[in-house]
Amino acid sequence: METVETSSPVSKIAIGQTYKKEFMYTQEQVNEFARISGDTNPIHLDPVYAATTIFKKPIMHGMIGAGAISSIIGTHMIGSIYMSQNLSFRRPMFVDNTYEAVVTVKEINKEKHIATLTTNILEKATGKECLIGEATILNKELF
Repeated sequence: METVETSSPVSKIAIGQTYKKEFMYTQEQVNEFARISGDTNPIHLDPVYAATTIFKKPIMHGMIGAGAISSIIGTHMIGSIYMSQNLSFRRPMFVDNTYEAVVTVKEINKEKHIATLTTNILEKATGKECLIGEATILNKELF
């Protein structure tokens, strides 16, 4: 299995290729995501409220983390069109922690120009899965 960790786009993708991106968000970035998305749930923004929850502190929006997956597809698989994405949120993500998005090419249908990708986010320090999923992309140039 090939791991691609360059910031450059690829000219072709193949089954088994893996793309990775480390990321971390600050509370200010989470606040900005809340403003842009309109998701102002206090679990993301209010430490006093969050202290009363099972998480004991604010958690990041799951979709801000999922944005790292979109970033990999958008920067490595230029011209790809997202057709679908399913996500399962396994563990909370917290600000100022380092995470790694991992996208692996699972299947390719060359006739339809469609690829299926596994999409995961791991907590970098522990390797524990925070988010797992699968995406389908359309691209006439990559395969």
